[in-house]
Order: sequence, then C-alpha cells, then structure tokens
Amino acid sequence: MALQATPYKVHLNLTDTDRAIYENLRMTVARHPSETGQRMIARVLAYGIWFQERLGFGRGLSEVDEPALWHKSLDDRIEHWIEVGQPDAERLTWCSRRAERVSLLVYGNARAWSAKVLPAVAGLKNLHIAALPQEPLDLLAENLTRTIDWGLMITDGILYVSDAEIQVELPLEWLMGER
Repeated sequence: MALQATPYKVHLNLTDTDRAIYENLRMTVARHPSETGQRMIARVLAYGIWFQERLGFGRGLSEVDEPALWHKSLDDRIEHWIEVGQPDAERLTWCSRRAERVSLLVYGNARAWSAKVLPAVAGLKNLHIAALPQEPLDLLAENLTRTIDWGLMITDGILYVSDAEIQVELPLEWLMGER
C-alpha cells in the first residue's frame, strides 16, 4: 500500500517591499512521504519569493515532468518554472527549454553543488539561482507543525519569517541571475 501525502494548512502574510506586494495567502500544501521538512519549507518560501497570480504548486516529487512551482499563462504556456533543491545540470537545461524563465531555490550544501553545476549551466540566460542559508532553514523545519501561520517579509533581498514563537532571518545569496 502506498503512503499518502500529508496535507499542511499554510497561511502566509506576505509583505514583499522589494516588489510592493502585500498579500494574505491561504493554501494547502501536500508533503510527499519522502519529502523532508526543509524541502517543503523551501517550496513555501519559493512561493512567497516569486509570488504572482496563478502561481501554483506542481506535483513535484510524484511527477518528474513538473516543477515544485510554476506560473502558467492563460493559454497554458509555462512562463515561470521554479525548482527547489539541488538538481543536476541536465535537469536545469531540460527545464530551461520548457519555460520562459526558470528559477531555482537551493538549500543544503550549496558550495559543493554550485562548483559542479554552475559552470555547466552558465550559458542558460533564462536561469536564476538563489541559495538559502542552512541554519535558519533547519530551525524552521524543527518547529514545523501541520498548521503554519507565518509572516513572511522580504526586504532588500532578505527573508524574515516569523510566527508566534520565532523569528528567522534568511538572506538570499544570488548565485546566478536575479529575482
């Protein structure tokens, strides 16, 4: 018998002063049985970082031909493909051929990954890569509950995540391109 995804109720009070976006967002995020807390949090943070209308979660781990998040046009073209984690160069090249814009939010040991992958994808003009610091991401994962009620403020390229108990600062490091 296959394991079922675990639903998480997420409320994000998004304040993005860099892009003048102020939204109160509610969603249900499915966590695949093999997905880590860090990856799920990275998906939620990526949603806030690149938020726009019609941005949606892909089936991700259960469907390899879909991203973690994507924004489609009204005629179903993929305008923005968003990945999280540390995909290889072949995956990033494959993604860049399917969308007008590709963004990646890296977490984990980005130094070893970037030394291997960044030179191989340097020619992809529609690819933008940002890295999250590991310690604050781990802190958020330790305090993960099935109901997430976060304030997410983005200002000067720094993410501030807060709830009733903690406040975490996550400065984005841009490895390639821009937001």
